[in-house]
Amino acid sequence: MILEKAILDVIPDKVEQFEENFLVAQQIISSMNGYRWHQLQKCIEKPSRYLLLVEWETLEDHTIGFRNSVEYQRWKELLHKFYDPFPTVEHYELVVSQNNR
Repeated sequence: MILEKAILDVIPDKVEQFEENFLVAQQIISSMNGYRWHQLQKCIEKPSRYLLLVEWETLEDHTIGFRNSVEYQRWKELLHKFYDPFPTVEHYELVVSQNNR
């Protein structure tokens, strides 16, 4: 499994529209091959900053499958206009996990 992480800095007066558009965009990403789950979290200290986490089966499911798809064009149309600066996306592999709920 691969965890995609992106810090999304949204133009402050566009936060509400971004969140509305994300509700539509999440349907796109969740339909993609290799998608497992996602979370969008809002920063408490910086209310126009978001953390997007997406788990994929493989790195290529995201970097090739999703990003080269027709659906990605719609994702970009819905979301990319809100970012300033444009986010850097990173991918992570699990090393250690402990869940003590």
